[in-house]
Amino acid sequence: MFIFHSICSVCAAVRSTSSIYSCALPAFLVLVQGRKRREISLEKLTSVLSLLCRHISFKRHLPRQMHVSSVDYGTDAPAVAEQPTSIGRIKPELYKQKPVDSEDSKKEAAKTCGKINFTLKYDYENETLTVRILRAFDLPAKDFCGSSDPYVKIYLLPDRKRKFQTRVHRKTLNPTFDESFHFPVPHEELASRKLHLSVFDFDRFSRHDMIGEVILENLFEASDLSRETSIWKDIQYATTESVDLGEIMFSLCYLPTAGRLTLTVIKCRNLKAMDITGYSDPYVKVSLLCDGRRLKKKKTTIKKNTLNPTYNEAIIFDIPPENMDQVSLLISVMDYDRVGHNEIIGVCRAGAAAEGLGRDHWNEMLAYPRKPIAHWHPLAEVKKSFKEVRGMIKWASRAWVTF
Repeated sequence: MFIFHSICSVCAAVRSTSSIYSCALPAFLVLVQGRKRREISLEKLTSVLSLLCRHISFKRHLPRQMHVSSVDYGTDAPAVAEQPTSIGRIKPELYKQKPVDSEDSKKEAAKTCGKINFTLKYDYENETLTVRILRAFDLPAKDFCGSSDPYVKIYLLPDRKRKFQTRVHRKTLNPTFDESFHFPVPHEELASRKLHLSVFDFDRFSRHDMIGEVILENLFEASDLSRETSIWKDIQYATTESVDLGEIMFSLCYLPTAGRLTLTVIKCRNLKAMDITGYSDPYVKVSLLCDGRRLKKKKTTIKKNTLNPTYNEAIIFDIPPENMDQVSLLISVMDYDRVGHNEIIGVCRAGAAAEGLGRDHWNEMLAYPRKPIAHWHPLAEVKKSFKEVRGMIKWASRAWVTF
């Protein structure tokens, strides 16, 4: 009931201050009212709350003089009489064939994601390729306010482990980046390497939306000069690439005689950016679980403004050998937020009941006692619980009251 009443209060505040959601909110309230609490989809609640939170952020930046007026059709609009349809009557429009899209029309449709301008320069002495992202133009709007928060990720294929990312530019469809990135690559490999630029829309509350991509295949000829080469490319529509949450490396070591389990958090790489600066303030929280219940939790220090933090911090749990089959470790990489609540970047699990690499890492630790075993683990998303959704609702309620 708390979630429903809180959503109602937030929706009422939104409806009283903006006409954008005057049609969408009543339908959502009916949906919530018509279901029991356990039947409400957490994903639907989270998506609606994310929409409200992003709208709050947009409203805070609007001038007081700007208002969104509703459409008034007036009273002189002619009434359209409903005409009955006859069963069995042949309707020619139903049998018209849709025109087949030509190659030209498909190419034109693929060029609706704007353009991007960048330069390439190859340093023969140091064997380094410099990619300078200058600007993007005419990007599509991804936010409900008719704007986007774009940033660019840069890869040098086929290597996807090493990547760079520009800063996030708020509320613009024509961002100016002017940032340079350096890839060490031998000159003889330029012919087999491809430059991949992925343009994303930053979203604090959910996965970042992919705007489009650019793949430059003829890298050898494009960067064969020692002077800077300026290139304009159309951003091609693409949604296949998912946003990586990053990876974490940690080691496991168990001492059977002492009943001591040591997890050493070594480092993380390519973490998801959670701040508008294009960085995060990550720390690692490790929870000891037994039959789904959390027994203990410990965390590392916070590393400021980085997506590739190094920790080398040991976390120790006392676990008797006879209980090793009943416990597991939940490793959560968090983003510290001084003002709001801390956000989960991604999680992974290690234990006898874990899946895939988490189970293999655990079994390898038990097979080689007293020896630290280190592995990289990819981070996965975690579904929000009712408690986390309730926290988002409280934040939205306070934000609208202060607004």
